Amino acid sequence: MFDYIQSPSVVAKAYMRISAYLHETPILHSETLNELLNAEIYFKAESLQKTGAFKVRGVLNHLLELQEQNQLPQKIVAYSTGNHGIGLAWVARLLGIHARIYLPQNTTQVKQQAAVHYGAEVIYTETRIDAELQAKNDAANGFYYLHPSDSDATIAGGGTLCYEALQQLKFSPDAIFASCGGGGLISGTYLAKELLSPTSLLIGCEPVQANDAFLSLQQGSIYSFTHSPDTVADGLRTLALSMRTFRYIQKLDQFLLADEYAIYYWTAWLIHLLKVACEPSCALNMACVQQWLKNQQGSKKILVLLSGGNIDPMLYREIWKEDYLLNEPKR
Repeated sequence: MFDYIQSPSVVAKAYMRISAYLHETPILHSETLNELLNAEIYFKAESLQKTGAFKVRGVLNHLLELQEQNQLPQKIVAYSTGNHGIGLAWVARLLGIHARIYLPQNTTQVKQQAAVHYGAEVIYTETRIDAELQAKNDAANGFYYLHPSDSDATIAGGGTLCYEALQQLKFSPDAIFASCGGGGLISGTYLAKELLSPTSLLIGCEPVQANDAFLSLQQGSIYSFTHSPDTVADGLRTLALSMRTFRYIQKLDQFLLADEYAIYYWTAWLIHLLKVACEPSCALNMACVQQWLKNQQGSKKILVLLSGGNIDPMLYREIWKEDYLLNEPKR
């Protein structure tokens, strides 16, 4: 059913559609880190977006496209582990429609509060599976259902993060690193890369403890968890890819995994070096960059997508209990 890949041009159209509503988030770098790893690493800091994460790009593109077609719904429902819900709440307020969002109880408090702040009707469920089932039930009763990643328009919108970054860089990096939950970001990133920088490698990143995409690639079919994975990278606790995003992920040049220690370690180091909030769900990209560089010769130019910064204050305290900064990164 989803044996196709969209034309990369959809990302450029999405960017034209949504850019007036959002921040152009900056590209950051750390001279210290570049010296330690003998590389030029550029970070797209989407933590400075209006909602603190890239998810708003996909939601906004999806709903503005519906509005252009005179099909904008008056009430919309979704399930989320946080950032999709926040993005949906923000866009719904912008467009004057009602948003209902189901969040599992283990969603971080900062993400719960943000969705409520933007005016959404937030309903908490015991598990992520319960959240998804209840959202789908509402879809059968008059609500428009917006999946976090399983939509062409959402993928195109998510791809504008990399599209914008490549326009800012004005050169083709040797490799682009992006994390994978449901696969929407990395699917859109593939399209953006094909459009503006086809020679760049695209490398997917995932926690060892939430490695459904990695296992799906290994076995050639979608692998699904039965329970929410136990990882600090809360934005990547998805149970499975969709068939739509699986097709894109099969196009990647490489797929790497990060263990929990490395995720904590790089969350601490990126916050320290870049002075911006950085969720574990995207800090893990640097663990994969470090792995990749060990097998490379010479300096490389790398783009890392820091897709969000809605990090729970409790996690901040947990991170700084350990002396991660005493152990400098090395290649």
